[in-house]
Amino acid sequence: MPALYLGHGAPPLLDDPLWVSQLAAWARQLPRPRGILIVSAHWEHSPIGITASAPTTPLVYDFYGFDQRFYRMTYPTPDASALARRVAAVLPGDEPLVEHPRGLDHGAWVPLKVMYPGADIRVLQMSLPNQQPATLLDVGRRLQPLRDEGVLIIGSGFLTHGLRYLHDWRPEAPPPGWSAEFDHWAAEALARGDVDALADFRRAPGMPFAHPTVEHYTPLFVALGAATEPSAPPSTVIEGSFMGLAKRSVQVA
Repeated sequence: MPALYLGHGAPPLLDDPLWVSQLAAWARQLPRPRGILIVSAHWEHSPIGITASAPTTPLVYDFYGFDQRFYRMTYPTPDASALARRVAAVLPGDEPLVEHPRGLDHGAWVPLKVMYPGADIRVLQMSLPNQQPATLLDVGRRLQPLRDEGVLIIGSGFLTHGLRYLHDWRPEAPPPGWSAEFDHWAAEALARGDVDALADFRRAPGMPFAHPTVEHYTPLFVALGAATEPSAPPSTVIEGSFMGLAKRSVQVA
């Protein structure tokens, strides 16, 4: 299986036909996963934790101000206890992997509802232990053997996320300069496979407006760390913008 970094957006993206068609087409091109391990921008916890592995674990509705129908959505995934054991086995450390009584947050279930609407693949969400690229690359490296077992590893964020600096909230709004600059910089670094440059993102063009907080960018490093060929540049599958934010999403070989 490949590893992915994708832009998940807020629940209203489920009403955006372009984003839905792009993400659904991407999923159809992938081998069918035997399991999914997803790292979302919306859960940071150390030591590393995983969501509850029981079947039909409730979702986390970690957003506000949207139509009530989004708070009634479900995604009843099957039992993932075997996947939890495998994740624990490949993440040795001084502190054991902790299973939390927590469901999938919107950074996980929103894209998965589009990619695998049948909710018939076992899914776990894993916490980000911190926002340090070196740590997250190492986490990805330790997860890499799961890919050979058919587990799809996903980092879920958004390539630019300066929501507080947006003035035009239309889906088709043109990207502000800081968003376009950061996206262009990241696209060039990704095309070179330049992980060191990507890790030095705080000095990138468009910062800090592109990421006043960095949790939507750093899941990229879990996907990059899980690469089978670390020197191979990832492939861009989705590009463009939504409300001016860069939704560039990549697939790691």
